[in-house]
Amino acid sequence: MSQIAVYDTTLRDGTQGEGISLSVDDKLRITRLLDDLGVAYIEGGWPGSNPKDAEYFRQVKELPLQHAKVAAFGMTCRAGSDPATDANISALLEADTLVVTVVGKSSLLHVHEVIRTTPDENLRIIRESITYLKGQGREVVYDAEHFFDGYKLDPEYTLSTLQAAVMGGADVVVLCDTNGGTMYWEVEDIARHVRQTVPSVEIGIHTHNDGESGVANSLAAIRVGATHVQGTMNGYGERCGNANLCSVIPDIEIKLGLAALPEGHLRRLTHIAHTIAEIANQAPNKSLPYVGKSAFAHKGGIHVAAMRHTVDSYQHIDPTLVGNETRYLVSDLSGRGNIFSLAEALNLDTEDQAARQVLERIKQLEHQGFVFEGAEASVAMMLYRYRSDYVAPFHLIDYMVLVEQRHGRGMVTEATVKLSVEGEELYTVADGNGPVNALDRALRKALIPVYPSLTDFHLTDYKVRIVDGASATGATTRVLIDTRNGSKRWSTVGASTNIIEASWQALVDSIEYGLVCA
Repeated sequence: MSQIAVYDTTLRDGTQGEGISLSVDDKLRITRLLDDLGVAYIEGGWPGSNPKDAEYFRQVKELPLQHAKVAAFGMTCRAGSDPATDANISALLEADTLVVTVVGKSSLLHVHEVIRTTPDENLRIIRESITYLKGQGREVVYDAEHFFDGYKLDPEYTLSTLQAAVMGGADVVVLCDTNGGTMYWEVEDIARHVRQTVPSVEIGIHTHNDGESGVANSLAAIRVGATHVQGTMNGYGERCGNANLCSVIPDIEIKLGLAALPEGHLRRLTHIAHTIAEIANQAPNKSLPYVGKSAFAHKGGIHVAAMRHTVDSYQHIDPTLVGNETRYLVSDLSGRGNIFSLAEALNLDTEDQAARQVLERIKQLEHQGFVFEGAEASVAMMLYRYRSDYVAPFHLIDYMVLVEQRHGRGMVTEATVKLSVEGEELYTVADGNGPVNALDRALRKALIPVYPSLTDFHLTDYKVRIVDGASATGATTRVLIDTRNGSKRWSTVGASTNIIEASWQALVDSIEYGLVCA
């Protein structure tokens, strides 16, 4: 298999995405994850731009990386300057990485209007910057910024910038669709011409997603000879993001039949993508191809019925190839196949009559405002409760929530809960910073002495949605709760015109599911 070098720029280009900021420790953790995935290059940042990136390069040298080379990113020397005395070039060398990536101007628009120099001077600073860095013993990746836009404006000059980089000794020249608006057929035609014009050097591709073509453009370049591909995990990046390596990598390996990672490492992709999202404080995008939670989720009753005969009927790959899994969603669009498939995933024997009853109950509840497709744990609890041999770990007798504004003490919230646990009545009281928090604390206070594993259950998300806003304060409220126990996660739902009741429904399902299944 031909090898495609994967160059990850999550730590530099990815952090230019809105709402993403990584500490030095965050960047080091992500570096370890990317190395574990097996990418060839990790672009750590721009050492001349801020103290944080400079500190990262000092610390990353201590990591025992197994697969990846760390690259420092910077620009060519400035017009009219000598690389040996240029501050940006010096910062690149001070980062002390084996690889440096240098960005230069390919478009005459940028030569004239941005760096405001002559075309010949631009060619000089590209060539001499790379020559100097190669003379310092570095592997040099040359990023040809705005390459495709420049090519459309003046192909002859744009190609001459690549030739300047080759003359300087660049190991790779990377064609950049910096504005993200080029289409895949244009990329394929232009990259093919580049391959023919500069055959002596490795060609790379760096795309952005402003035209929703970042992944397609990357693959188009690889099809005509690019052997180096740049992108970010989860597609993070400025504006609409960079080419998403979580799609590019499996497309290379599964669809093109080429190698991008060490053998067997593709199965780590989903876990690493989600972990990087957590570190970046970004909710994982459920709809991402390959690694998203919904990537292999099936909801339509006809689809699920077909998949019960053959899994290939509605899936383009086996999800385990990328470390993901098939999921069967349950909703008012479901058939019995959805119920049976979910029961099988839980190792539950479910009779046809029970499946019919659960399905009918789900359809009734969804009419009232429940949504079960994102709350499989609540469906699981229905399946358990319809079993004649099921014994619930606890039963509610009653609860009360008191919310008061007290002079001198501010807002006070208190909950009392009475439960039956193993034939014994338990009565507990707890306060909280709100009614749901108080109920959660009171419930746990009663149950933890009996079920100490409950201390490991952590509520990770609490979502509230108004279902029928036209009813104003009398509207039905839907509550979704996400819970985690170690690496296992589950979601539950409740709905009511009373937000406390909706929250209680989701909370009880969450704790009962954890005690029974997690």
